[in-house]
Amino acid sequence: MRWLEYAVFLALVIALARPAGLYLARVFDGGATWLDPVMRPLEAGLHRLMGIDPRREMSAGSYILSFLLFGLAGAAGLFILLMLQRLLPGGPADRFLTTPMTADLAADTAVSFATTTTWQAYGGETTLRYLTQTAGLVSQNFLAGASGLAVGIAFIRGVARQETGTLGNFWVDLVRAILWVLLPIAIVGSLVLVWQGVPLDLSPYVAAHGLEGGVQTIPRGPVAALELIKNLGSNGGGFFNANGAHPFETPTPLANFIALLAIAVLPASLTVTFGEITGSPRAGAVLLGVMVALFVAGLVICDLSEAATPHALAGLGLSGGNLEGKETRFGVGDTVLTAIVTSNGATGSTNAATDSFGALGVAAPLINMLLGEVVFGGLGSGLYGMVMATLVAAFLGGLMIGRTPTYLGKRIGQGEMQLIIGYALLTPAVVLLLSSLALNTKPGLAGLTTNGGARGFTEAVFAYASCMANNGQTLGGLNADSLFYNLTTSVAMLAGRYGTAALALTLAGRFAAQRRVAVGPGTLPNHTPQFGALILACVVLVGGLCYLPALVLGPISEALQR
Repeated sequence: MRWLEYAVFLALVIALARPAGLYLARVFDGGATWLDPVMRPLEAGLHRLMGIDPRREMSAGSYILSFLLFGLAGAAGLFILLMLQRLLPGGPADRFLTTPMTADLAADTAVSFATTTTWQAYGGETTLRYLTQTAGLVSQNFLAGASGLAVGIAFIRGVARQETGTLGNFWVDLVRAILWVLLPIAIVGSLVLVWQGVPLDLSPYVAAHGLEGGVQTIPRGPVAALELIKNLGSNGGGFFNANGAHPFETPTPLANFIALLAIAVLPASLTVTFGEITGSPRAGAVLLGVMVALFVAGLVICDLSEAATPHALAGLGLSGGNLEGKETRFGVGDTVLTAIVTSNGATGSTNAATDSFGALGVAAPLINMLLGEVVFGGLGSGLYGMVMATLVAAFLGGLMIGRTPTYLGKRIGQGEMQLIIGYALLTPAVVLLLSSLALNTKPGLAGLTTNGGARGFTEAVFAYASCMANNGQTLGGLNADSLFYNLTTSVAMLAGRYGTAALALTLAGRFAAQRRVAVGPGTLPNHTPQFGALILACVVLVGGLCYLPALVLGPISEALQR
């Protein structure tokens, strides 16, 4: 039954990718859609309010600067709101807000939501007021998700255009991403979640009186307002500390399945959008095929780990999968599928205690994040992450046949290759350097409160890989609410969001300025299964060269010790 669920999920993602991808292509090319009668007047009003000239396009540098300033402004606004939240009206009562909102925690939280990482070194129900969750976090989930999608579309334009110095207008793309994509899906999806039992209210926390006379406080609030958009916008921050494992966030398996589709469908559909806008649908299909192959590989590794009987139970003569830290209403199947989808999708909306997974069960999501969002990935960032890996394959393939490396008619020269290599090395440089700092300093080691040895090593690497991938999930054995981790994780989140985007858009600008070269008999085809296999090999090879020592010291070492 588990593998039937996996197959149904993948089939739905692949089936929905084409119509969703074609819709995105129409939206960002200015084509007609059924939402136009409602959205076009709103778009025109927002353009007037913001002073946007939709006819004025931006160079790569201007697009990057707009994206950066917009993100930093959002982080600054959220930081101020977090620091002043005690002055806000409404619930919950002050006595329930037991986690102090320090300046470093507020800064880390603001950066995390502005970068779609939603790294949470706090418990939502014990830290934030309802208005902070809705006015602050929900708005950033929309704005940060939309800006990421805008960057992905601009990157596609750069590959598609020729002999031009522009990639579109960031503000126009941002508005269209919100009005035509995120807002309508989030409204409908949130209503479906309310139907499934996800709360949406501003009522006080409930005091439940037990049969033995004890009183238990049950937090509640506007959960559904945050739940769908956190997945749709590649965010992942939960209303509750337990995130998707809390029964108010995912009360049913259907609610969990809807959340996973919200994470995966739009990023997967961007491969179709890429093929449509560049005029190479088969090249887009190759990218999607590589993503699916890597996704299945992660599922196999994680499922084999979590479906196996733990050693402690086997020694007692018991059988069954590893259910430690898992919700029984989800079991191994839903938990494994969620772990792989969320670690591939830059949306760390977990529904289990990932730290309770076996060594290889932890390795699967860790590898997914270390590879740099090449499987579905974040909204926008996943597409250009996969294309960057594809360009490495095109470069190596071109060298093997003795031709100037090209991809979809664009030459990959020295300048382009420097940007591609810089992109490929940025993630390992940030993750490994920060992990080394954490594992060799007293402030960093102080965060390893539960585990040492190989699992403790993995927890540190996992944290920085998650922040660099703008994912946000963590292993519970790491206490990340400290000045050291709040600062260093912020560095990783900013590098993962803006460093990678700047390199990708700069490359897109160089491609847009080129004239497309004609495809001839000596050109390496970019749309064949063989080229897809070359991409897959490059992803595995580059990932292995960068991270194999860290994986050996962490999850592989732990697995061999059992």
